[in-house]
Amino acid sequence: MLEFDSNTPIYIQIIEFLKKQIVSNKLKAGEKLLSVREMANLFNVNPNTIQRVFQELEREGLTYTERGMGTYVTDNLAMIEKLREQYSFKIVDNFLSTMKEMGYSSDEIIDCLKKRLKNWEVNK
Repeated sequence: MLEFDSNTPIYIQIIEFLKKQIVSNKLKAGEKLLSVREMANLFNVNPNTIQRVFQELEREGLTYTERGMGTYVTDNLAMIEKLREQYSFKIVDNFLSTMKEMGYSSDEIIDCLKKRLKNWEVNK
């Protein structure tokens, strides 16, 4: 499911994975997450790691816990949309930074995107 990178703490990688699941609507607003034990088995990690993941997601407001019931994805759609926008800005900023470092002008970057999008849509 997820191959861990040895350069980044595992709990952060799992948090990022779950955030991407939320913004892509693979984990839906209000949906119940697997239990700590189930998620630990899924990712093949210590349950304490998943507990830390859950605590961080809740601290960020992306999940909430109902005592005795489990942990759920927030139903705050504005927060999910804000996270989605943050991810898109980060991806675009990295792309633009790389293109500018390679000497592309803004017009060349836009032309490149238009060509790739047109080609990508045809082949999809």
